Amino acid sequence: MKIISIEPFILHVPVNVPSISDSTHTITHWGVVGVKIGSDNGLFGYGYTGTHAHLETDRLVTACIDKSYGPLLMGEDAQDSDRLWQKLARYPAIQWVGRAGVTHIALAAIDIALWDLRAKAAGLPLWKLLGGATSDKLEAYNTDIGWLSVPKDKLVDGCKRAIEVDGFQRLKIKVGHANPMVDIERFAAVRKAVGPNVTIAIDANGKWDLPTAQRFCARAEPLDVFWLEEPMWYDDIASHAALAQSTTIPIALGEQLYTAEAFNSFMDARAVEYVQPDVTRVAGITEYIQVAHSAHSRRLPIVAHVGDMGQIHVHLSYWHPATTMLEYIPWIKDCFVEPIKVEGGHYVRPQQPGASTTLTEAAIASFSQRL
Repeated sequence: MKIISIEPFILHVPVNVPSISDSTHTITHWGVVGVKIGSDNGLFGYGYTGTHAHLETDRLVTACIDKSYGPLLMGEDAQDSDRLWQKLARYPAIQWVGRAGVTHIALAAIDIALWDLRAKAAGLPLWKLLGGATSDKLEAYNTDIGWLSVPKDKLVDGCKRAIEVDGFQRLKIKVGHANPMVDIERFAAVRKAVGPNVTIAIDANGKWDLPTAQRFCARAEPLDVFWLEEPMWYDDIASHAALAQSTTIPIALGEQLYTAEAFNSFMDARAVEYVQPDVTRVAGITEYIQVAHSAHSRRLPIVAHVGDMGQIHVHLSYWHPATTMLEYIPWIKDCFVEPIKVEGGHYVRPQQPGASTTLTEAAIASFSQRL
């Protein structure tokens, strides 16, 4: 299956409200930045990473795909998954300028496209190609109702609707105000509205320092927090380990970690209890698998970060035995031929060959940006 074409793309897709905010970011569009890889058997694989739709940095990613990695891929056999990942990830000149960041997420898009191509060639959905589903159900938890920019009354109404109308039994809401007592008040209102049997996780998006996070946890523990996600700066292993030892609330993180080694460092320090790799942040499906197996060997649960990368993560989550749930953020699902779908609070298992990453012609026509 010889690689004969490399076609980068940039899509900027509007989120489903005018804008959303967490403690650190405000966005109006989501960037779907990646590559379409063609083979001599007439098949195409699609892979992408997720961005904040900042065109200048999106172009850095596509330039890396086109000019740095592309020449290394042309003429190669797309079936040689491990060899190609090693060739690109450890190419000396590229490794010298970045073992994370732009080069890493560009590699993620390529790796996903190659896995999509292999699954299509095999006539199998990705989860089947990887070895088959290890569970019959994959529970979804809804984050799209919980943004920090949502006023408290609308936050409560949205959470109730997600439970009573849409069938979710798991929610996640954003925290990270300068005064954490504001977050306690918002969380308490949601807890009162949905009752004690609904799972509620919270996410600070790296906003706090250790003392602030400790004060928050001391007040939040009686409210039954399922996990506290990214409470502090993303690379601060020592503070996360200290927080984990000082609270009964489990710590979750991973969306801002780029490498398997970074995950191992957090796990070895007992600084994380819910491991959240993102296939578009680590270098694709190949490195995601490394992280997932490493977490599973420590008997830690894996709950992939979505940030709307659910198209691929639904396959990986159905396949890997350490995963029982997956985040739901539906911003870009309608851009794909086989969009993610949740019914009664559970993900529908994909059935089409590939990784569910094939873009529709309508999405390309509507949202494409100039490279």
